[in-house]
Amino acid sequence: MAGFGNSIDRRGFLRVSVGSAAAMVLPGFSFGAKQKAERPNILWLSCEDISPDLGCYGDEYSVSPNIDGLAARGVRYDNVYSHAGVCAPTRSGIITGMYPTTLGTHHMRCQGVTPANVKCFPEYLRAAGYYCTNNSKTDYQFDPPPSAWDECSNKAHWRNRAEGQPFFAVFNYTISHESQIRNRSKAMLDRLAGLGDKKHDPAKAKLPPYYPDTPIVREDWAQYYDVITLMDQQVGAALKELEEAGLADDTIVWFWGDHGRGLPRAKRWIYDSGLRVPLVIRVPEKWRKLVLPGNPSALKPGSANDDLVAFIDFAPTILSLTGIRIPDHIQGRAFLGPRKAKSREYIYAARDRMDEAYDLIRAVRDKRYKYIRNYMWYVTRGQDIEYMNQMPTMQEMRRLNSEGKLKGPQLQYFEPTKPVEELYDCQDDPHEVNNLAGDKKYRKILERMRKAHEQWAIGTGDIGLIPESEFDEIKRPGGQYQTTAKPIFWSSDGMRIGIVLPTPGASIVYRTGQAGWKLYTEPVGLSPGQTLRARACRIGCKDSAEVRFKSGDKIAARPPQIKQTDPDHWRNKVAPEMLERLRKIKALDGQGDKAIPKYTEALNDEYAPVRYWAAVGLHTSCKSQVQKESAVQVLLKKLDDPSTVVRVVAAHALCDWGREKEALPVLADALDDNNAKTRLYAVTALNKIGPKARPILPRIQAALKDSEGYVQRMARTIEERLENK
Repeated sequence: MAGFGNSIDRRGFLRVSVGSAAAMVLPGFSFGAKQKAERPNILWLSCEDISPDLGCYGDEYSVSPNIDGLAARGVRYDNVYSHAGVCAPTRSGIITGMYPTTLGTHHMRCQGVTPANVKCFPEYLRAAGYYCTNNSKTDYQFDPPPSAWDECSNKAHWRNRAEGQPFFAVFNYTISHESQIRNRSKAMLDRLAGLGDKKHDPAKAKLPPYYPDTPIVREDWAQYYDVITLMDQQVGAALKELEEAGLADDTIVWFWGDHGRGLPRAKRWIYDSGLRVPLVIRVPEKWRKLVLPGNPSALKPGSANDDLVAFIDFAPTILSLTGIRIPDHIQGRAFLGPRKAKSREYIYAARDRMDEAYDLIRAVRDKRYKYIRNYMWYVTRGQDIEYMNQMPTMQEMRRLNSEGKLKGPQLQYFEPTKPVEELYDCQDDPHEVNNLAGDKKYRKILERMRKAHEQWAIGTGDIGLIPESEFDEIKRPGGQYQTTAKPIFWSSDGMRIGIVLPTPGASIVYRTGQAGWKLYTEPVGLSPGQTLRARACRIGCKDSAEVRFKSGDKIAARPPQIKQTDPDHWRNKVAPEMLERLRKIKALDGQGDKAIPKYTEALNDEYAPVRYWAAVGLHTSCKSQVQKESAVQVLLKKLDDPSTVVRVVAAHALCDWGREKEALPVLADALDDNNAKTRLYAVTALNKIGPKARPILPRIQAALKDSEGYVQRMARTIEERLENK
């Protein structure tokens, strides 16, 4: 985890590199006229929502001839894992080479503000002369800056590059997305019928033990494999196009999936069904010494590799392959190329808010065991997520659970609470249904994995324990975006134009005609009559206004002396002692009565996030009437806490304990809070208290028009339940 020691170094993390990105090119890599022969092209073929359910991984049910053929000509990676079970946090980590829990991009569909030195890694490739295209999904938890890609659209393609220019091209295939598994439209059914004998027979499906075996579930399972086959055809077309262009021998090809299969208990979860993904890399023979200098034969056709690989390793690996220095802040490690690092011992993953449902889970996996820490152990796995509930399999699971017809591992998903810790032997129990955390025979393994998790959380500065509404205000006070300062031109001769800017970490893009924005790395040559346009951008900020210079305009003859100014990044506002106190209070999970005095004391902590978890701890630990009566008295005082989210969690507990008269008005008022995530916390609490929320149903119905879509979803869920009772 480059850039981090035992505790996060905020100064090091926020250090701004003011040099050109082109300066990161390593010695020994020529970017001259012979660039085609000296640098490989790289083609990424990514798809959505699939596990390694492919023929090349031994799945006899799968029909995936093109990907299987790619594996026969390349290397199949058997231990590759996402750091999240859903797309947006996953892609945030891929594009930056950093954990979302470090960057603050861990909640689904949030808008991150990364530190000044964090860039989308293709920007480094662009600075080094690569043509970088993305067709076309981004989903990075921030708007992609114009500096990231030469092209980013559904028309982006490597063929649009200059002659001889090396490329890094990404094609994202969405046909395998969760939404297509449940798509029963005539157009989709006709398309599937076109598969002919390649269409999957539901009767031959082999279901995981946590699914009920019903025709509806089998139909979803078969269609999941059908859309993989459709996606495989798209992969085949891309490979054929590369071959016909005569570029196959010059191009390293990656095929990968962005997280596990788009079905319940897989996507969104950090079991292997949600994390483990396929990765196949084909390296032409001419590039094998570059890709694995010490062992090029390991890349021969039909090879397999069982090293642990994490998604945050993708960015540094691409930089390694293209001769670019890996920035110190990147937390991934290269697994190929001249900068190849030591193989991993562990991969790490996180689950936080998934759409409208809050959860907080962390996981560590080595080659055999998976450790899971449930920080919201008191919340069922089976929370309602409106989008997920559209899946027929999910509807079937809920129906059978309500009828008492589920059994064995099928019941796990609907248990009212989760264990504080889970431990699985993924070799003997690949479906992760037999929790070994309480088995004394595995105590040393549990302790080792627990320690690995704790060291990772501290070393990477995991900020997941900060309630999202509190974090949003720290991250972007008042919800206001910072705007990047405008670039400033200078020139000593009026023909070659330099550009500088005051905002640390920002990038400059420019153009002199109608073509797309180019990345600025050196002064721009300008012909008589031409106009130079430029703007500055930085991740998580609004782009600057466009500035223009026309040849002949007056301009400074030397770079202006600019004092770069940058408002404090949110990392400077997250006190290390607060994170330490949060870890200490969450270490009380599962201690029951013993923890109550410590929770009560922590209700007066100076930090609102600590008070929040103290109130949660009291709510979940007080079982006897005497304990509840004592807790009521201290929680009543918290209804006036300066932090709205602390008031919300206190009110939730008080409603559960019969004090709705005092508590419901607090929840109703929180529905009008300026912070969207505070409103989501409030409506979530109202959903959990059930019929007790009826007296403020009109306020809940008003939330159906909330500007935050997730608040609307939760309000709909409450309305439907209250109206049906």
